[in-house]
Amino acid sequence: MKYKTIALQQDTRGVVTLFLNQPETHNALSPLMISELSNAAEKLAADDSVRVVVLTGEGKSFCAGGDLGWMRQQFEATRETRIEEAMKLARMLRAMNELPKPLIGKIQGQAFGGGIGMMSVCDVAIGNSAAKFALTETRLGLIPATISPYVLARMGEGKARRVFMSGKVFNGEEAVSLDLLASAVSADMLDEAVEAEIKPYLATAPGAVARAKAYARSLGPVIDEAQSLRSAQALADAWDSPEAKEGVGAFFDKRKPDWNIG
Repeated sequence: MKYKTIALQQDTRGVVTLFLNQPETHNALSPLMISELSNAAEKLAADDSVRVVVLTGEGKSFCAGGDLGWMRQQFEATRETRIEEAMKLARMLRAMNELPKPLIGKIQGQAFGGGIGMMSVCDVAIGNSAAKFALTETRLGLIPATISPYVLARMGEGKARRVFMSGKVFNGEEAVSLDLLASAVSADMLDEAVEAEIKPYLATAPGAVARAKAYARSLGPVIDEAQSLRSAQALADAWDSPEAKEGVGAFFDKRKPDWNIG
Protein backbone atom coordinates (compact mmCIF):
# COMPACT_ATOMS: atom_id res chain seq x y z
CA MET A 1 0.00 0.00 0.00
CA LYS A 2 1.29 3.46 -0.92
CA TYR A 3 0.70 5.88 1.94
CA LYS A 4 -0.11 9.58 1.62
CA THR A 5 0.24 10.79 5.21
CA ILE A 6 2.87 8.47 6.68
CA ALA A 7 6.09 6.84 5.47
CA LEU A 8 7.97 3.67 6.40
CA GLN A 9 11.71 3.08 6.10
CA GLN A 10 13.33 -0.24 7.04
CA ASP A 11 17.07 -0.73 7.48
CA THR A 12 19.08 -3.94 7.09
CA ARG A 13 18.69 -4.77 10.80
CA GLY A 14 14.91 -4.83 10.61
CA VAL A 15 14.49 -1.44 12.30
CA VAL A 16 11.51 0.36 10.75
CA THR A 17 11.09 4.10 11.14
CA LEU A 18 7.43 5.10 10.91
CA PHE A 19 7.14 8.78 10.01
CA LEU A 20 4.09 10.96 10.50
CA ASN A 21 4.61 12.66 7.16
CA GLN A 22 2.44 15.76 6.97
CA PRO A 23 4.83 18.51 8.12
CA GLU A 24 2.70 21.22 6.51
CA THR A 25 -0.05 20.47 9.06
CA HIS A 26 2.40 19.70 11.89
CA ASN A 27 1.46 16.02 11.48
CA ALA A 28 -2.06 16.60 12.78
CA LEU A 29 -4.16 13.44 13.00
CA SER A 30 -6.56 13.45 10.06
CA PRO A 31 -9.01 10.62 9.29
CA LEU A 32 -6.70 9.47 6.49
CA MET A 33 -3.64 9.44 8.75
CA ILE A 34 -5.55 7.48 11.39
CA SER A 35 -6.60 4.93 8.76
CA GLU A 36 -3.08 4.64 7.37
CA LEU A 37 -1.57 4.23 10.84
CA SER A 38 -4.06 1.43 11.54
CA ASN A 39 -3.07 -0.28 8.31
CA ALA A 40 0.65 0.16 9.03
CA ALA A 41 0.26 -1.27 12.54
CA GLU A 42 -1.43 -4.37 11.10
CA LYS A 43 1.31 -4.87 8.51
CA LEU A 44 4.17 -4.27 10.94
CA ALA A 45 2.65 -6.69 13.44
CA ALA A 46 2.56 -9.47 10.82
CA ASP A 47 6.03 -8.84 9.34
CA ASP A 48 8.60 -11.19 10.88
CA SER A 49 11.47 -9.17 9.36
CA VAL A 50 10.63 -6.21 11.61
CA ARG A 51 12.56 -6.19 14.89
CA VAL A 52 11.94 -2.64 16.16
CA VAL A 53 9.66 0.24 15.17
CA VAL A 54 10.65 3.88 15.72
CA LEU A 55 7.77 6.36 15.62
CA THR A 56 8.65 9.95 14.71
CA GLY A 57 7.46 12.95 12.71
CA GLU A 58 8.71 14.96 9.78
CA GLY A 59 9.21 18.69 10.22
CA LYS A 60 9.09 20.93 13.27
CA SER A 61 6.37 19.05 15.16
CA PHE A 62 5.87 15.45 16.19
CA CYS A 63 2.07 15.74 16.18
CA ALA A 64 -0.14 18.79 16.69
CA GLY A 65 -3.23 16.80 17.70
CA GLY A 66 -6.47 16.77 15.73
CA ASP A 67 -6.59 17.97 12.13
CA LEU A 68 -8.47 21.26 11.66
CA GLY A 69 -10.59 19.88 8.82
CA TRP A 70 -11.61 16.96 11.02
CA MET A 71 -12.49 19.37 13.82
CA ARG A 72 -14.72 21.39 11.49
CA GLN A 73 -16.54 18.20 10.48
CA GLN A 74 -17.00 17.19 14.13
CA PHE A 75 -18.37 20.63 14.97
CA GLU A 76 -21.37 19.93 12.73
CA ALA A 77 -21.59 16.13 13.12
CA THR A 78 -24.20 14.04 14.91
CA ARG A 79 -23.42 12.30 18.19
CA GLU A 80 -23.34 8.93 16.40
CA THR A 81 -20.81 10.20 13.86
CA ARG A 82 -18.65 11.69 16.59
CA ILE A 83 -18.56 8.37 18.42
CA GLU A 84 -17.78 6.50 15.21
CA GLU A 85 -14.90 8.84 14.36
CA ALA A 86 -13.52 8.72 17.90
CA MET A 87 -13.59 4.91 17.78
CA LYS A 88 -11.41 4.93 14.68
CA LEU A 89 -8.79 6.88 16.61
CA ALA A 90 -9.22 4.67 19.67
CA ARG A 91 -8.72 1.48 17.66
CA MET A 92 -5.63 2.88 15.95
CA LEU A 93 -4.13 3.80 19.31
CA ARG A 94 -4.94 0.34 20.66
CA ALA A 95 -3.29 -1.31 17.65
CA MET A 96 -0.16 0.77 18.19
CA ASN A 97 -0.25 0.11 21.94
CA GLU A 98 -0.48 -3.65 21.38
CA LEU A 99 2.00 -3.81 18.50
CA PRO A 100 4.01 -7.03 19.06
CA LYS A 101 7.25 -5.17 18.36
CA PRO A 102 9.15 -2.70 20.51
CA LEU A 103 7.79 0.77 19.70
CA ILE A 104 10.25 3.58 20.40
CA GLY A 105 9.07 7.18 20.17
CA LYS A 106 11.55 9.64 18.67
CA ILE A 107 9.82 12.89 19.59
CA GLN A 108 11.69 15.43 17.51
CA GLY A 109 9.33 18.36 18.08
CA GLN A 110 6.18 19.63 19.73
CA ALA A 111 3.28 17.36 20.67
CA PHE A 112 -0.18 18.53 21.64
CA GLY A 113 -3.48 16.79 22.32
CA GLY A 114 -3.55 13.59 20.28
CA GLY A 115 0.22 13.83 19.90
CA ILE A 116 0.48 13.13 23.63
CA GLY A 117 -1.64 10.04 23.01
CA MET A 118 0.74 8.91 20.28
CA MET A 119 3.67 9.32 22.65
CA SER A 120 1.85 7.36 25.33
CA VAL A 121 1.42 4.20 23.23
CA CYS A 122 5.20 3.92 22.76
CA ASP A 123 7.12 1.49 24.95
CA VAL A 124 9.67 4.24 25.50
CA ALA A 125 9.80 7.79 24.17
CA ILE A 126 12.88 10.00 23.85
CA GLY A 127 12.24 13.66 23.17
CA ASN A 128 13.87 16.89 22.11
CA SER A 129 14.45 18.87 25.30
CA ALA A 130 13.49 22.08 23.49
CA ALA A 131 10.07 20.74 22.45
CA LYS A 132 6.80 21.84 24.04
CA PHE A 133 3.94 19.60 25.12
CA ALA A 134 0.34 20.13 26.22
CA LEU A 135 -3.05 18.51 26.56
CA THR A 136 -4.93 21.44 25.07
CA GLU A 137 -8.47 20.06 24.77
CA THR A 138 -9.97 21.96 27.72
CA ARG A 139 -9.01 25.25 26.05
CA LEU A 140 -11.65 24.34 23.46
CA GLY A 141 -14.27 23.16 25.94
CA LEU A 142 -13.44 19.53 25.17
CA ILE A 143 -11.64 16.82 27.15
CA PRO A 144 -8.69 14.54 26.27
CA ALA A 145 -11.00 11.52 26.19
CA THR A 146 -9.97 9.10 23.43
CA ILE A 147 -6.29 9.27 24.36
CA SER A 148 -6.97 9.17 28.10
CA PRO A 149 -6.57 5.40 28.70
CA TYR A 150 -3.04 5.58 27.28
CA VAL A 151 -2.08 8.86 28.92
CA LEU A 152 -3.23 7.61 32.33
CA ALA A 153 -1.49 4.26 31.82
CA ARG A 154 1.72 6.12 30.99
CA MET A 155 1.68 8.82 33.66
CA GLY A 156 -0.50 7.38 36.39
CA GLU A 157 -3.45 9.35 37.71
CA GLY A 158 -1.51 11.54 40.11
CA LYS A 159 0.98 12.81 37.57
CA ALA A 160 -1.58 13.05 34.79
CA ARG A 161 -3.76 15.35 36.89
CA ARG A 162 -0.92 17.89 36.91
CA VAL A 163 -1.48 18.55 33.19
CA PHE A 164 -4.63 16.67 32.12
CA MET A 165 -7.14 19.46 32.78
CA SER A 166 -5.11 22.69 32.79
CA GLY A 167 -4.03 22.85 29.15
CA LYS A 168 -0.66 24.12 30.40
CA VAL A 169 2.36 23.95 28.11
CA PHE A 170 5.29 22.05 29.58
CA ASN A 171 8.82 21.35 28.41
CA GLY A 172 10.87 18.20 27.91
CA GLU A 173 12.21 18.23 31.45
CA GLU A 174 8.71 18.23 32.91
CA ALA A 175 7.64 15.58 30.39
CA VAL A 176 10.35 13.35 31.90
CA SER A 177 9.10 14.06 35.43
CA LEU A 178 5.60 13.09 34.28
CA ASP A 179 6.92 9.77 32.84
CA LEU A 180 5.75 10.84 29.40
CA LEU A 181 9.35 10.86 28.16
CA ALA A 182 12.08 8.51 29.36
CA SER A 183 14.65 11.22 28.65
CA ALA A 184 14.90 14.62 27.00
CA VAL A 185 18.03 15.42 25.01
CA SER A 186 19.24 18.13 22.66
CA ALA A 187 18.22 17.83 19.02
CA ASP A 188 21.74 16.85 17.96
CA MET A 189 21.77 13.97 20.46
CA LEU A 190 18.34 12.57 19.64
CA ASP A 191 19.48 10.01 17.04
CA GLU A 192 22.15 8.68 19.39
CA ALA A 193 19.72 8.41 22.30
CA VAL A 194 17.17 6.53 20.20
CA GLU A 195 19.85 4.19 18.85
CA ALA A 196 20.78 3.35 22.45
CA GLU A 197 17.17 2.18 22.96
CA ILE A 198 17.17 0.16 19.73
CA LYS A 199 20.45 -1.70 20.23
CA PRO A 200 19.50 -4.03 23.11
CA TYR A 201 16.57 -5.43 21.11
CA LEU A 202 18.89 -6.66 18.38
CA ALA A 203 20.20 -9.27 20.85
CA THR A 204 16.74 -10.45 21.97
CA ALA A 205 14.46 -13.18 20.63
CA PRO A 206 11.66 -11.39 18.72
CA GLY A 207 8.99 -13.86 19.80
CA ALA A 208 10.00 -13.57 23.45
CA VAL A 209 9.91 -9.77 23.18
CA ALA A 210 6.38 -9.94 21.75
CA ARG A 211 5.21 -12.32 24.49
CA ALA A 212 6.87 -10.26 27.23
CA LYS A 213 5.23 -7.08 25.95
CA ALA A 214 1.80 -8.73 25.73
CA TYR A 215 2.18 -10.12 29.26
CA ALA A 216 3.27 -6.75 30.66
CA ARG A 217 0.30 -5.12 28.92
CA SER A 218 -2.07 -7.73 30.43
CA LEU A 219 -0.90 -6.76 33.92
CA GLY A 220 -1.54 -3.06 33.39
CA PRO A 221 -4.81 -1.11 33.17
CA VAL A 222 -7.48 -2.75 31.02
CA ILE A 223 -7.72 -0.95 27.67
CA ASP A 224 -10.18 -2.88 25.54
CA GLU A 225 -13.08 -2.21 23.16
CA ALA A 226 -15.39 -1.35 26.06
CA GLN A 227 -12.89 1.18 27.44
CA SER A 228 -12.44 2.64 23.96
CA LEU A 229 -16.21 3.04 23.59
CA ARG A 230 -16.43 4.69 26.99
CA SER A 231 -13.77 7.21 25.94
CA ALA A 232 -15.53 7.89 22.62
CA GLN A 233 -18.84 8.49 24.41
CA ALA A 234 -17.14 10.84 26.88
CA LEU A 235 -15.75 12.83 23.96
CA ALA A 236 -19.16 12.93 22.30
CA ASP A 237 -20.66 14.20 25.57
CA ALA A 238 -18.05 16.97 25.63
CA TRP A 239 -18.79 17.92 22.01
CA ASP A 240 -22.48 18.21 22.92
CA SER A 241 -21.76 20.76 25.65
CA PRO A 242 -22.33 24.52 25.30
CA GLU A 243 -18.67 25.02 26.26
CA ALA A 244 -17.47 23.05 23.25
CA LYS A 245 -19.73 25.01 20.92
CA GLU A 246 -18.31 28.25 22.33
CA GLY A 247 -14.70 27.05 22.55
CA VAL A 248 -14.40 25.46 19.13
CA GLY A 249 -16.41 28.25 17.57
CA ALA A 250 -14.10 30.83 19.13
CA PHE A 251 -11.08 28.90 17.87
CA PHE A 252 -12.28 29.04 14.28
CA ASP A 253 -13.36 32.68 14.71
CA LYS A 254 -9.86 33.47 16.05
CA ARG A 255 -11.18 35.01 19.25
CA LYS A 256 -11.10 34.17 22.94
CA PRO A 257 -13.96 32.02 24.26
CA ASP A 258 -16.15 33.81 26.77
CA TRP A 259 -14.65 31.95 29.75
CA ASN A 260 -11.04 32.90 28.94
CA ILE A 261 -10.03 35.62 31.38
CA GLY A 262 -6.30 34.87 31.23
